[in-house]
Amino acid sequence: MSTVTLTTENIDETISAEGITLVDWWAEWCGPCKQFGPVFEAASEKHPDVTFGKIDTEAQQELAAGAQITSIPTLMAFRDGILVFSQPGALPAAGLEQIITAVKDLDMDDVRRQIAEQDATAPEA
Repeated sequence: MSTVTLTTENIDETISAEGITLVDWWAEWCGPCKQFGPVFEAASEKHPDVTFGKIDTEAQQELAAGAQITSIPTLMAFRDGILVFSQPGALPAAGLEQIITAVKDLDMDDVRRQIAEQDATAPEA
């Protein structure tokens, strides 16, 4: 599967879908983004069961601001609509593979339980 361009029109539907969505926040002028782009694209071909999305932070400034993107490239991983990983910096292919494997191996029932526990103990705003 090739990568999908994400915009304000399709991001919510894409990341909230069941399964895994990886999002690469990038910009045309960013050297490390250009290095990471082919790594991300190659992984998308290797993992057809994962949705790979790219967000051009220049074209989608509102999305980037809403996601508090302060450094690019930034990689985010969503599983079943839950953000489970977020890290700035270009990754080598082996590093991206480790993240994909870790996200696939997550026990989502445990993740949901932990989120519920955090919500229950969070002070009221």
